[in-house]
Amino acid sequence: MTQVSLFQEALDLIEKLPPEDQETLIDLIQHRLVDWRRAEIACNAAATLQAVREGHARYGSAEELKLDLLSEP
Repeated sequence: MTQVSLFQEALDLIEKLPPEDQETLIDLIQHRLVDWRRAEIACNAAATLQAVREGHARYGSAEELKLDLLSEP
């Protein structure tokens, strides 16, 4: 089954739910997305802290960062 048809199938099932259940589903999905984003931020923060501890992090102003990024091959 393709991704599009799976998505359409999910929409069709959701449309069969009563409006209150649809609203509950929206709330659940929004909370799960927030939790997923928090976990992603925490993972990025941990990786950044590890890079700082290992001395791999680069420091400087935004302009210095821009120049550094543009000078990389």
